[in-house]
Amino acid sequence: MSDTPLVRRNVHSRVINALADTRIVVVQGARQVGKSTLAAQILEERGGTAVTLDDPESFAFATADPTGFVAQGGDRMLVIDELQRAPELIIALKAAADRDQRPGRFLVTGSANLLDLAATHESLAGRAERVELYPLSQRELAGRDDSLIDALFAGTVSTVRPTGLHRSDYLEIACSGGYPEALRRRTAARRDDWYTAYVSQIVRRDAVDISGLQRLADLPRLLRLIAARMGTTMVWTSLATDAGIPRRTLDPYAALLDTLYLTHTIPAWAVNLTTREVKQPKVFPVDSGLAASLLGLTSATLGPTSSMAGPLLECFVAGELRRQLGWARQRASLFHYRDSRGVEVDFVLESPDGRVIAVEVKAAATVTAKDASGIGVLRDRLGDRFAGGYVFYTGDRSIHVADRVTAVPLEAVWQASV
Repeated sequence: MSDTPLVRRNVHSRVINALADTRIVVVQGARQVGKSTLAAQILEERGGTAVTLDDPESFAFATADPTGFVAQGGDRMLVIDELQRAPELIIALKAAADRDQRPGRFLVTGSANLLDLAATHESLAGRAERVELYPLSQRELAGRDDSLIDALFAGTVSTVRPTGLHRSDYLEIACSGGYPEALRRRTAARRDDWYTAYVSQIVRRDAVDISGLQRLADLPRLLRLIAARMGTTMVWTSLATDAGIPRRTLDPYAALLDTLYLTHTIPAWAVNLTTREVKQPKVFPVDSGLAASLLGLTSATLGPTSSMAGPLLECFVAGELRRQLGWARQRASLFHYRDSRGVEVDFVLESPDGRVIAVEVKAAATVTAKDASGIGVLRDRLGDRFAGGYVFYTGDRSIHVADRVTAVPLEAVWQASV
């Protein structure tokens, strides 16, 4: 997977549809995931003017005269790249969109969660639609525009035809990740060099642009500590102790990693099942390749006795679920489940009408009923709301594990279809 020609992103049509009826469309995600490329493709289709705030002259114009800056597109679409470098522009964008309410006036990109930045002090509610872009999904790399989410709710995941992948193949895919530039590096060592420089650049530039926190140099270490805890519920006091950051001041740093799309937080799920649900979230690096680099993991070192193979594959599936939710026809929210008795399910997908899919991830090539015990408990508690349970594992066939619970090869994440 080291050769990565230009890949059409599966959220492309969603951006086009949003521009047809929304004044401001915001494409946001981590640096180097393809936001500028996507914006350039849409600009070529629709026409307009493009500016980037990574250009010193454009940045100076934006900060000196925000109103004049957003007016430079005239009657055509204005594309503003890397908007997080000048958050004050959001106020000018709001005013311009209120004066002229035609849809498709502005397409902006940002390497931070722009609509949640407290520094803007303004809301674009009703004026803007957010589309999140993540590193490449395995479905996008395979040239497929369908979604695992739809297959899960349709109950067709177990029909996938395996292609002979083994545990080592899955671990290599997870270690490679989905950042286009990292995928162009042909060795793990070269990917590590890229990831190190990548995190350093974000800390030096984007974190400084949007945050006034004093200990930004601690962010890479905090990110590594979070990676070491992936797959477990987050114990914030323990993380604060290991990071050397007082617990009372940890939250803004952890939130900043989410805002910069270096991590993503999966909240705990509970809807009146018991009073024992654990409320702590799970926090993952946004990409399994980034996680592998942070922890020095390679497919060669993740042998049969490695304790990190399972967490890394769970990080990989978390990333795929997050990405594929962006273009799935079936809307759903992503959670994890754990209660005080130790019953847990790696991922829970809940549709707006209350149907629930439960997902477990295993690094083993065999599955037993015990591996699906958490799913079984959730199934029995939910009754008719339970739409299906799946154990993704590194074996090569689909296996009926229990009532409405199936083990499927991990490649179903990108191969299963409705």
